[in-house]
Amino acid sequence: MSAWLRFQHRPANDGSDAMTNPSNTTALTVHQAQFTAAQALSIPTLSILQEDGTLFAGASSPVLDRDTALKIYESMVFIRILDERMLAAQRQGRISFYMQCLGEEASTVASAAALDRKDMIMAQYREQGALRYRGFSLTQFMNQLLSNELDLGKGRQMPVHYGSRDLHFMTISSPLGTQIPQASGYAYGQKLRGESNITLCYFGEGAASEGDFHAGLNMAAVLQAPVIFFCRNNGYAISTPANEQFIGDGIACRAVGYGMQAIRVDGADVLAVYEATRLARKLVLEQQEPVLVEAIAYRLGAHSSSDDPSGYRSREEEERWRKQDPIARYRLWLQHKDWLDEAADQIATDALRQEVLEALKEAEQFPKPHIDTLIGDVYAEPTPALREQLEQLKAHIRQYPDAYPLTAGRLE
Repeated sequence: MSAWLRFQHRPANDGSDAMTNPSNTTALTVHQAQFTAAQALSIPTLSILQEDGTLFAGASSPVLDRDTALKIYESMVFIRILDERMLAAQRQGRISFYMQCLGEEASTVASAAALDRKDMIMAQYREQGALRYRGFSLTQFMNQLLSNELDLGKGRQMPVHYGSRDLHFMTISSPLGTQIPQASGYAYGQKLRGESNITLCYFGEGAASEGDFHAGLNMAAVLQAPVIFFCRNNGYAISTPANEQFIGDGIACRAVGYGMQAIRVDGADVLAVYEATRLARKLVLEQQEPVLVEAIAYRLGAHSSSDDPSGYRSREEEERWRKQDPIARYRLWLQHKDWLDEAADQIATDALRQEVLEALKEAEQFPKPHIDTLIGDVYAEPTPALREQLEQLKAHIRQYPDAYPLTAGRLE
């Protein structure tokens, strides 16, 4: 294990030296002016798996049993196929919105595989692979995307805003970065309760420009909350490239400024992501302090179904990064180990495409949630004010039924 990957223990921030060092700074003193260079901290990237499916010289594969390795692969392939089908469904007008994680499947699936199933996951909106790995079914995905009456969220969220209490996956929120301070608070609660689980919080490098990022990391560092901050640095915040977002060395270096440890990893490398997350979780639990993991994985698709990346990046750039496709690279590694048969894999992939299409058709047959469910979870019993507002809403829909075709027929 290289020195930069080895996590070091540091004394607890218990305030014991507050009297002698109230400013909490390094005690070193110099007598000539010295500026610290902007690029003084240069963080390397952990990469284990080459594009041909073999390991880099000097690299070691993490301990992965066959079943876990194949589950990671199957989850990645599932999400790739789901993304392709549902983007097409959005173009056909069958759903309103969609976001792919094309090129980032390894970052989300392999990191989830390195966690305990009861660790809390707080996601942004491109981590459906983590949810699939934990067991979210094809039917559950479709019900959420179609916002039908079987949707766990009762049709109240946009598509791809998943959540599952049973799978310890916090419901996704649209406002960017809100999950970061929430993760710090939730993890601190885990610590106070003496739990042996942690929280992992996903976000993109664009969200790291939000104020919530800085507040959340500082809170976690000061309180020594057991949380992994997992940044997917995919190169673009919608259409804004990373070099127009920040000047420093990515996002990982910011963790050091907040007094926490960090590691950068090739986010298209399943083995590297798994190992970095495994080590980070071990550190978080043993030392009860936060860690930041930065995964570098290019976003091969558009930001969302509302975006056209051809307006801000070239085809040549995309093709160069497409050669590092995480699924193709990992598939070769599995074949080298004789854990994956190419012919059987193609049959399973074709069958999955058909299953996804059939599941979409089935989910479309269910109606939207009844309007009465709109106020059902605010209080144990809806208050008179809420009931009055619901009746006013129904009256409005009855007056303008053509504007609410999906709801007008289900008011009683």
